Amino acid sequence: MKRLPIVVLISGGGSNLQAVIDAVDEQNLPVEIRAVISNCADAYGLQRALANRIETEVVDHRRFDRREAFDCALQRAIDRHAPELVVLAGFMRILTPGFVARYQGRLMNIHPSLLPAYRGLHTHRRVLEAGGVRHGASVHFVTRDLDGGPVIVQAEVPVLPGDDPDTLAARVLKQEHKIYPLAIRWFAEGRLRMVDDKVFLDDELLTNPVLWKACSE
Repeated sequence: MKRLPIVVLISGGGSNLQAVIDAVDEQNLPVEIRAVISNCADAYGLQRALANRIETEVVDHRRFDRREAFDCALQRAIDRHAPELVVLAGFMRILTPGFVARYQGRLMNIHPSLLPAYRGLHTHRRVLEAGGVRHGASVHFVTRDLDGGPVIVQAEVPVLPGDDPDTLAARVLKQEHKIYPLAIRWFAEGRLRMVDDKVFLDDELLTNPVLWKACSE
């Protein structure tokens, strides 16, 4: 099977990057990770990439005085590798509308909440403060609307008595590592596509996200 060329963008530890690398190695996920690009030179995810002989590059956002200038440099770095899918894996920069438009329909993100609930940062703390009983993660296509693009697949976990943001985050992260490679696989196999703001899976309009049956671990 033809391998889909992808580029992964990270800002930190890169555990979701590692989940994709592992899925390529262990489950024959049909992608070729052509590069891992970070806005932070000390991101540990870069070491994960180098350990797996994946090309890396740093585009430091602090070198640019405008978001548009940073996004242009990031775009040039991405396009050198000619990816068919750009994967945001803990990439902590808000992207400009022009950048998003360039990769519309082939720009994917994972977010630690059951979207549309809790867009933005500090989702685990906010769920606990609100007294929520369920939480989770969502894979979605990226649009101009922050964390507002059409959702592809979600995994739900319970909020347990005694949870703090760290324990809840760890439980959610385990599910992120399952659903992100799954969504990427669907895209790589040609089963998943976005047309305008609509998502199709196996040629059927996805009116609601696929719910991954997550366990409570």
